[in-house]
This record gives sequence, C-alpha cells and structure tokens, in this order.
Amino acid sequence: MGCCSARCTLILLCCLQLVTAVERQVFDFLGYQWAPIMLNFFHIIVVILGLFGAVQYRSRYVIMYLLWMLLWVGWNVFVSCLYLDLGGLSKDSDVLSLGMSPHRSWWKDNGPGCESQNLPSTGWQNQPNPELTTVMSCWLEHQYIEILHCITQLLLSLLGFVYACYVVTSFSEEEDSFNFIGEFHHPSKPSQLLF
Repeated sequence: MGCCSARCTLILLCCLQLVTAVERQVFDFLGYQWAPIMLNFFHIIVVILGLFGAVQYRSRYVIMYLLWMLLWVGWNVFVSCLYLDLGGLSKDSDVLSLGMSPHRSWWKDNGPGCESQNLPSTGWQNQPNPELTTVMSCWLEHQYIEILHCITQLLLSLLGFVYACYVVTSFSEEEDSFNFIGEFHHPSKPSQLLF
C-alpha cells in the first residue's frame, strides 16, 4: 500500500484523535467532569485498538473502532447541545459531573484572556457566593471552547468513520483473494491445487 493510502490516512486520523482526546481528558479532569472523563478514557482505549487494527491489518479492531465512532459522534452532539442550551438541556446542570460535584468546565474560570474584575458595589463583596463578587471578561466564553472541542472530535470521528469503512472493505477483499496456500486467487481463473 502506498503512503497516501486509506490505511495510512486512518492511522494518521487515529493519532490525531489520540492527541485531541488526551488534551480533552486533561481539561475534563481539571473541571471534575466525571461523565466526559469516563467516556474520554474509553474513547482513548478504542482509538488505540483501532490504530492497532489498522497497523496490523486486523479488521475486527477496525470494525470496533468504526462502531465506536458512531457512539462518539452522538456523545459530542449531546455535549454540543448541552453547552448551547438546546433541546431542554442546560450548561448549568450537573449532568457532566454526574451530580457528584458542583464543578463545571475548567474553561469557565481559566479561558483565554479571562480576567476577573471586582464589582464596583461593596455590598456584593460580602456575599458568600464568590461568583457574585467577580465578573469574568474573556475573549471566548467557556461554552464555545467546549463546543470547539466537540466540533474537532466530530470532524475527526466522521473522517475516521469514512476511512475505517474503506479500510474494512479493503481488508476483507484482501482476505477473500488469498487462498492460504501461498497464491492469490483470481476470480477469472479457476483455482488449481498442487498436490
């Protein structure tokens, strides 16, 4: 196979997915978002298995990767809808932290260009809730950063799905054309057994 084959492209996509999934996992750990942590961990394992399947010509692993990509696309669409407050979902709910902690996205307080500014009124500073005493001014709000993560995962997943489908069909064609005696079977020629 050439260096620009579908198999090499799938290997490259799996490597990109690993890098982006590990990056996303780190920031989900910092925000104590337990549902994404568990699914990111499982995603990393399946992508490694898909990478192994592509490198070692194992179609079963690539099929497992292919099926996981469908679920991963669904998860990322759900998270995008959650952060956009679509379909009755709310970014302020504790769905992603599984109700175990009050933490939210790490990007909410630590986004690019975020600076906290005290409110001018001194009455607000005596409140027990620190969110009422500071106002965050950010270049990009946290929900849009999370949505950009989801869009990146969606694009890589959809491309991975397409290339995985092609790789699985090419693997099955190669398996069908090999007769395990040491020669390739051509459908136009009858197979001859040498005894």
